[in-house]
Amino acid sequence: SVVEPGKMFSSSESKNSMWIFYYFALRGTHKNNALHLGRNRYRATKVAPQIVVNVPETKVSTLDNGLRVASEDSGLTTCTVGLWIDAGSRYENDKNNGTAHFLEHMAFKGTKKRSQLDLELEIENMGAHLNAYTSREQTVYYAKAFSKDLPRAVEILADIIQNSTLGEAEIERERGVILREMQEVETNLQEVVFDYLHATAYQNTALGRTILGPTENIKSINRNDLVEYITMHYKGPRIVLASAGGVAHGELLELAKYHFGNLPSIKKEGAPVLPPCQFTGSEIRVRDDKMPLVHLAIAVEAAGWCHPDTIPLMVANTLIGNWDRSFGGGMVKQHGLRGLWG
Repeated sequence: SVVEPGKMFSSSESKNSMWIFYYFALRGTHKNNALHLGRNRYRATKVAPQIVVNVPETKVSTLDNGLRVASEDSGLTTCTVGLWIDAGSRYENDKNNGTAHFLEHMAFKGTKKRSQLDLELEIENMGAHLNAYTSREQTVYYAKAFSKDLPRAVEILADIIQNSTLGEAEIERERGVILREMQEVETNLQEVVFDYLHATAYQNTALGRTILGPTENIKSINRNDLVEYITMHYKGPRIVLASAGGVAHGELLELAKYHFGNLPSIKKEGAPVLPPCQFTGSEIRVRDDKMPLVHLAIAVEAAGWCHPDTIPLMVANTLIGNWDRSFGGGMVKQHGLRGLWG
């Protein structure tokens, strides 16, 4: 039984490559019911822009230090604003792998202006939501708030990435949290199988590293390591301030100049070297006969982010969706979309 097909994960590969990962969990006897993809290749067409005619215009500006500001104004009373930073496990090495994720954990533990409690109360009183996540290629800090609170939300994000105290007590506390998180991940076989998939698909390259990093690194990362990582990567050209909702681009641009205008730009000698990452067709198997399930993931090389096929590919992924036998709902019926695949 196919439990969860059609989940897509991707990696931008410097805007040149994107990969589709399909995840399956198989139980019991496997019948040889092969999936045959049709010969017709469906590509983006000239009518594609008509589909997004009602989407707000995306406005992009660049500060003198290289930081980019992007916005879409839909006239809503709420907005989402965030910082997308080129800082993830791809920009790490074997010694500091896990630092970007560690920094994410330290994001809301207090700044020079706000204690952790003050930050939490301020966000709560705004009726806002503050969060962060780390991927292999990006660290993201973002807030969801009322449009009238956009200036406060941007100021809070700026305070977090520029003035976090990184206290020793908080570092030790989060070290324990991350180590427990790693233990939980090891029991989540869906996450484990994708780490193995990255390791073999991008073997011997930076994208093959895990986001959390090895246990020995987490046990040894200290404040100096965190400060060094911020100094190296949190620079103007590596950051995008993006917002959507009830957002005036001019206002967002002025906020960016005020709060991020003093961030350093990248000098040629200070730019981190990004080694190339090549997709390698390969296979890895981790066998445990005590387990009743087989967790299987398949990666297929696909179009890059800037390729016209990318959007149709993402739409196809959504249409395929996912299915779990435990969802119920009666017998699975053949869907008309199956005809697209021949």
